[in-house]
Amino acid sequence: MSNKRGIDNPYGKKRNYRKEYDEYHGTREQKDNRNMRNKARRAKGLKKGDSREVDHKKPLSKGGSNGASNTRVVSRTANRKKYNGG
Repeated sequence: MSNKRGIDNPYGKKRNYRKEYDEYHGTREQKDNRNMRNKARRAKGLKKGDSREVDHKKPLSKGGSNGASNTRVVSRTANRKKYNGG
């Protein structure tokens, strides 16, 4: 079954965003991770809508920090290509 974006949904039903948020994105761990990413963006002077992102040389998920020596500003494309798999 395809949704309005043409992406196949293997479960054949509509995606429940509220449930997804409650069970994953709304957890304490995910909120803390989001807070750390936002702190890094503010420290580097990035604003909402900026097409650049903060890249953590050693990812937060692997024990990296928001320190200046571990962060740099890169394009969104470059940062997404580096995806570390969580």
